Amino acid sequence: MSFPEPQPGLVIRYSYLWASEAEQGREEGVKDRPCAVILVTQDAGGKRRVLVLPITHAAPADPAMAVEIPAATKARLGLDFARSWIVLTELNDFIWPGPDLRPLAGGDAGSVAFGMLPPGFFRLVRERFLALARALRVEQVPRTE
Repeated sequence: MSFPEPQPGLVIRYSYLWASEAEQGREEGVKDRPCAVILVTQDAGGKRRVLVLPITHAAPADPAMAVEIPAATKARLGLDFARSWIVLTELNDFIWPGPDLRPLAGGDAGSVAFGMLPPGFFRLVRERFLALARALRVEQVPRTE
């Protein structure tokens, strides 16, 4: 399987573990889903730590807590045609590449990446995410290796 260099704005297929699932004691996500890389860091040992935001079809109760993905962007990434949102209030944190990366379904089985979000759209996502993070309204779910 091909693992691209992780970078902010990359959309990957990943077994996302929701905070509510982690609170129930689960260690694996129930569903593989597209997720957007929001941040990549490197520790002193050279390991890359990646933070991802989940993408869901569920409309947010509060529109300030998610960003809807434009239909044209979804089409370019090869995602389905249903409306989708990037959730800004929680994220998974893992070492790249991790065991929860998944090959693309119905596409390139040799890759985990759908592609990149457009730069302007990613800036909007990042700015809204950072505002929520500064207000301490983001929950981080660390994943094991």
